[in-house]
Amino acid sequence: MSEASDHNSWNFQDLDEALMSFDDIQEQLNYQQAQDSLSNLVHHLDLTPHEKIGLENELKNLTEMLEKLEHSLVQIAAFGMVGRGKSSVLNGLLGENIFKTGPLHGVTQTTDTVAWKLQQDDNIQGLQTVALSGWGQSQIELIDTPGIDEVDGQTREILAHHTARQVDLILFVISGDMTKVEFEALSQLREAGKPIILVFNKIDQYPETDRLVIYEKIRDERVKELLSPDEIVMIAASPLVTEMTQDDQGNLRQQKKRGKPQIEALKLKILEILHREGKSLVALNTLLYADEVNEQIVARKLEIREKAANQLIQKAVMLKAMAIALNPVTVVDLFTGAVVDVAMILTLSRLYGIAMTQQAAIALLQKIGVSMGGISASEFLTSLGLSSLKGMLGLMIPTTAGFSLLPYLSIAITQGGVAGVSCYAIGQVTKRYLGNGAAWGPEGPKTVVQRILLSLDKTSILNRIKWELGAKLKRDKDFKAMR
Repeated sequence: MSEASDHNSWNFQDLDEALMSFDDIQEQLNYQQAQDSLSNLVHHLDLTPHEKIGLENELKNLTEMLEKLEHSLVQIAAFGMVGRGKSSVLNGLLGENIFKTGPLHGVTQTTDTVAWKLQQDDNIQGLQTVALSGWGQSQIELIDTPGIDEVDGQTREILAHHTARQVDLILFVISGDMTKVEFEALSQLREAGKPIILVFNKIDQYPETDRLVIYEKIRDERVKELLSPDEIVMIAASPLVTEMTQDDQGNLRQQKKRGKPQIEALKLKILEILHREGKSLVALNTLLYADEVNEQIVARKLEIREKAANQLIQKAVMLKAMAIALNPVTVVDLFTGAVVDVAMILTLSRLYGIAMTQQAAIALLQKIGVSMGGISASEFLTSLGLSSLKGMLGLMIPTTAGFSLLPYLSIAITQGGVAGVSCYAIGQVTKRYLGNGAAWGPEGPKTVVQRILLSLDKTSILNRIKWELGAKLKRDKDFKAMR
């Protein structure tokens, strides 16, 4: 019976070890997948040199995120109001005074970063912390931030929140019951979606009974909706201790001095989190931040391309309007208009980095034309009817001593304006199609086209085209010669 029991126990132990190994393998696969995904993003941004202008910081941040993954870098940032002991907490973790501390208001003026090199004696309560599980040569950085309530706090708060989006773990340091400012800041940091440890520092300054009352008030009232009790630790990063000294006359005197940091609870909590889920944290947080930066890059890229596309469409509109206004032959009118539309589609496709053949551009133009319905029909009927009248008036100009020139110009401008409106609509639809990765989306082409057409102020567009076209035609040398 005893042997069977031992055998079963051994099997369960094997199973536990196998499951742990499986978790490590899965974590490593997820980490590698995150690294590959970010590497692909960094090296395939599809940005022109012009589009990179103004995005230098975002591109730098993406590269830094990739380096963070490659070096298994964990970043831990301390936040809090002035005088709560953020720098002392980090110094306590480091075991030496690296971060500046002092009695002056707001000693930390900028964000400072220091590497936390884990020592062999950091093996707390049997937890191996020299190398985090499965990490190899992992690195940990501690980041000190300015006080959230300092002068010019808005700028520093933006800096702090920017840091919060990048880091993997947040230490929010308080030194007593929470203020309204601290609660609001903690709530904002909670929105970053990162693990937070609420550090109740300077507990040496309170009698034990008062300390527990404050702790319970914070736990049960202040942060009940934001943090669990497991995410709150009490420490004394730079405790004041009383020493008895004897002077030359043999008199005893009390002297206050800084004692050894009582910070083991915080260190243990940090290392437990990193040991349990450190790699997953870094992979997830890095990708979340990278995704946010990538959205900014994509938005900037689309903004630049949209501006360039609108300029291109406007040029095509006037080119088509001019070509049709100056051409009295109906068949040539329609052919010329189609050529301009196809050329515009091809140029827009190159602008959006989507390969497209002339045949594909013609097919897209046909699909847009069918979906446009009313505008395409109006353009055809206008060209058909006005071209004949325009041609007849053109022939009459020499015999009428130029009196038919004014009605000729009026018809030409109207015909060109209608063609221009059609070209503008085709350009806007094409722009939406290409900006969506050469796809119409779930709604289909007809729905997309009709929605765009409804959003266009066709009367305003037509009047603008006619005004510009009239100004150009009146300056045209051919018309001067006809006078």
